[in-house]
Amino acid sequence: MANSKYEYVKSFELEDEVMLPNLIVVRIDGRDFSRFSQVHEFEKPNDEAALNLMNSCSSAVLEEFPDIIFAYGYSDEYSFVFKKTSRFYLRRASKILSLVASFFAAVYVTKWKEFFPQRKLEYAPSFTSKVVSCASVEVLQAYLAWRQQDCHANNQYETCFWMLLKSGKTISEAQEVLKGTQKQQKNELLFQKFGINYKTLPEMCRQGSCLFKTKVEETVKHDENGNPIKRLRRKAVFVHSENIAARSFWNEHASLYNDLGHFTKDIGRVEPDFVRSFQFENKLLPLTWVVVRIDGCHFHRFSDVHEFEKPNDEQALKLMNSCAVAVLEEFEDIHFAYGVSDEYSFVLKRESELYKRQSSKIISAIASLFTSTYVLKWGDFFPQKELKYPPSFDGRAVCYPTYKILLDYLAWRQVDCHINNQYNTCFWMLVKSGKTKTQSQDYLKGTQTREKNELLSRQFGIEYSTLPLIFRMGSSVYRSKEAVSVENGVDSGKKLKRGEVVVDHCNIIERGFWEENPHILSYS
Repeated sequence: MANSKYEYVKSFELEDEVMLPNLIVVRIDGRDFSRFSQVHEFEKPNDEAALNLMNSCSSAVLEEFPDIIFAYGYSDEYSFVFKKTSRFYLRRASKILSLVASFFAAVYVTKWKEFFPQRKLEYAPSFTSKVVSCASVEVLQAYLAWRQQDCHANNQYETCFWMLLKSGKTISEAQEVLKGTQKQQKNELLFQKFGINYKTLPEMCRQGSCLFKTKVEETVKHDENGNPIKRLRRKAVFVHSENIAARSFWNEHASLYNDLGHFTKDIGRVEPDFVRSFQFENKLLPLTWVVVRIDGCHFHRFSDVHEFEKPNDEQALKLMNSCAVAVLEEFEDIHFAYGVSDEYSFVLKRESELYKRQSSKIISAIASLFTSTYVLKWGDFFPQKELKYPPSFDGRAVCYPTYKILLDYLAWRQVDCHINNQYNTCFWMLVKSGKTKTQSQDYLKGTQTREKNELLSRQFGIEYSTLPLIFRMGSSVYRSKEAVSVENGVDSGKKLKRGEVVVDHCNIIERGFWEENPHILSYS
């Protein structure tokens, strides 16, 4: 396929490879889960069903991604450790962190009813994530110790806090009672005032949950006499341990030290410099246009499994658009989005300070919210079609320094839409006419725009210019200025509230659209 004059914008994409031999850890955190838990009436201080849901999602992540061999989580966070030799996604941090957060969010929605059968999921959850690069297994040991110490401290505080609230104290009174208290004092408070021995509380709450892959013997089939035939297979198992960073715990599991390395000694206090390195965040350049582009992961297979219509499934595209609308409604700093097929680009305003411009949080929040919304809304667009498995999207963030370059980026995506859609329309019409996929590819090889249009017109009676705009133009999502609803590029006569998010199918390559709608990007 021909390149366009806008291809140069790809040069602004930066590589963010986690270099070998650094170990890759992806840590996800529930986004605004204080509100989420309140809306969904989670039990305090710990809702075991919610914790089991998080654990089930982490188990699904380990099944989905073979390179992840260890995970640790508590509350609304989980850390996933990749094997030391992993080359997953060429070790590109943004791809890896967005994909894990996206898939986790999708599974969370998919499994909600399993753990909360009587409770409606009120809105799509989302997660932020980041990559922590550990230079050695000793640094990984310190990281795990840090997270479990945080689990211990937070759970003890939260247990005391919520017991005080349940006893009648106000939030400020409970905070004042606990101010400056040490571990032993909290234990005494729980025992003396509430008769609770902290050490007898569920291990999952006190210690968090540890999950790793190990070899287990499973029955794979039975022989002709009915006797089980067993094989060793790698399977994720849950354990709870007081100290997951202890040498004794780590080194007794061959699968851990073979894939990650040995812990040679035990550690107590985690060095502050290590903690600072774990908390480090890359920030995007200030006063630049930030574009977050997400792409469906293995969506060729996803569309085949779910029998999407070829070359375009209008319902699938409308589902994508509905998810993009939800993202704009959630994040005010996103002023424009453009989507085609299984991708979407989201443009943040130049002055945006969303997540203090921390790239990993911005990418993962958008990708995970988009994905969980996709699962949540699936039934609205495919009421007769079961979602066979959770989708996922990977993402990246790119900074564009000028308004012109930003518009060239968006033009590049729409040119790509034109090229791909015209090719795919021809390709699938040839396939439907009886040609094999290889024959169709050979037939189209080297053909130009005019030749493809003539093929469609002459052989299939299709005038390409009359195909739906959503296929040819892609979809633009933005906030309205005028109180008019636009549907398929046509004034529908419906009245809109100022600032309402709309979906349009228009030409964004020509500058006329932007000159007529300067409010969208507010570049002045």
